[in-house]
Amino acid sequence: MARKVLVLGEVRDGALRNVSFEALSAGKVISEGGEVVGVLVGKSVSALGQEFIQYGASRVVVVEHAELAQYTSDGYSQALLAVIEEEKPEGLVFGHTALGKDLSPRIAGKLNSGLISDATAIEVAGGNVVFTRPIYSGKAFEKKIVTEGLIFATVRPNNIPALPKDESLSGEVNSLTVDIKDLRTIIKEVVRKASEGVDLSEAKVVIAGGRGVKSEEGFKPLKELATVLGGAVGASRGACDAEYCDYSLQIGQTGKVVTPDLYIACGISGAIQHLAGMSNSKVIVAINKDPEANIFKVADYGIVGDLFEVVPLLTEEFKKLKINA
Repeated sequence: MARKVLVLGEVRDGALRNVSFEALSAGKVISEGGEVVGVLVGKSVSALGQEFIQYGASRVVVVEHAELAQYTSDGYSQALLAVIEEEKPEGLVFGHTALGKDLSPRIAGKLNSGLISDATAIEVAGGNVVFTRPIYSGKAFEKKIVTEGLIFATVRPNNIPALPKDESLSGEVNSLTVDIKDLRTIIKEVVRKASEGVDLSEAKVVIAGGRGVKSEEGFKPLKELATVLGGAVGASRGACDAEYCDYSLQIGQTGKVVTPDLYIACGISGAIQHLAGMSNSKVIVAINKDPEANIFKVADYGIVGDLFEVVPLLTEEFKKLKINA
């Protein structure tokens, strides 16, 4: 059954986030050969429309307004609802990001629609679109289908591969004028506490530190390794509570959920709350002085040793590999 599916593209610092392209790929599956329409919302985002098409969108609808320069649920929901009213889709896909998690239930409520959140896989089977999503903090997975109405889902970053970019593709990028008004939230200033560089939620490599790093200074060798591997630095709640780093780096049940290709846990014991945020990583390497640490139960590779000795050694070896590559 061919469907029209709208996919929201997320823009950060003037560029489309990678999760936007993964959401497009999910939209292609849900559409079953139908039209996949990209949606861009912001102040000056129309220039990104062709890139969205090169990753698989049939065409793109853009809503631009001065009040959409910064994300607010009021402003974005007004823009999205206007596009939905205009396009009348059978499917909606957002990224399961901070923005997506805030905006999707609001849109679902306005549309009186169901919502399947945090999908990690999508397939068509038996005439239904089947979504797989984790439950019980990642200890189990459930499969869900939408029996009637709008198929609305958010997809977890780094789980559904994006389609290859085809720069030969081009298509329509149309603007929709929406009167954004009666905003209850006004963004006056954005103060960034997160570290610069690779986005933690989308990173292919994550180097995470726990209480074992002992101090803010203890994160330096982790940052050096992350730089060499082109990855991001994360932390356990214990490290954040101890004020070794900002809470924006927290990974776990009450922090960010990450699924990188490589996760290196340094000085992290492996509390169940932390495992909920990273246990679905493709390859997990644990470095800990305690051979009985719980983190070793989920690790693919374990190194029993002092992280302040092991991490610099790994950094030097990876540098050599990159030089010889």
